[in-house]
Amino acid sequence: MPTDTRSALLDLIATHSFKLGDFTLASGAKSDYYIDCRVTTLHAEGGRLSGLVLYEMIREYIPNAYAIEAVGGLTMGADPLVSNIASASAWALADHREILELSLAMADDPDFPSEEDPGPEPTLIHGFLVRKSEKTHGTGRKIEGFLKPGAQVVIVDDVCTTGGSTITAIEAAREAGMIVAGVLCLVDREQGGRARIEAAAEGAPFLAAFTANDVRKAHLALPASR
Repeated sequence: MPTDTRSALLDLIATHSFKLGDFTLASGAKSDYYIDCRVTTLHAEGGRLSGLVLYEMIREYIPNAYAIEAVGGLTMGADPLVSNIASASAWALADHREILELSLAMADDPDFPSEEDPGPEPTLIHGFLVRKSEKTHGTGRKIEGFLKPGAQVVIVDDVCTTGGSTITAIEAAREAGMIVAGVLCLVDREQGGRARIEAAAEGAPFLAAFTANDVRKAHLALPASR
């Protein structure tokens, strides 16, 4: 993926989502920093960039990526990621078709430069969200949105610490009959979550866009005016 896209996203996370101080995490552990990725993923440009970065990670690193039908995760940290990845897949498909249509329309024009082969047509990646508990009304579903037994899906989360929320989403997707083909995290705090997630993923790859150390370094490198 373009380095500038990743760099721009890292800069936004470092600027808006990283704070130094004395914090108690959801796990009860103490930390001298806190990362609230929702400030970035709900930011207009941050949401767009996070969708692009994670969508490209699916395309580049998840085996048989063109068979992935959906992406999902535990509400609410995964919510903006799911929506923006789904949108990124739709834009990729639209761009691909536009290039093909333009190439066909101009095929007989000797002054029109031939386009490189755009490759296989991107597939739409739909979204689903995992509730922390089943609804007590209506359908009573724990998963909202895409739900198709046998579908290959990718689980996403914003920050992985102990891995609990990510594993909850993995288990819910499997209970619904879906196949977890990969797991993505925006920021890995590197505090033991990776090993637990990899065990739960049962061979499916677990990838993080950034580590907490990446974000800390980027934060400390920001100009004082930021």
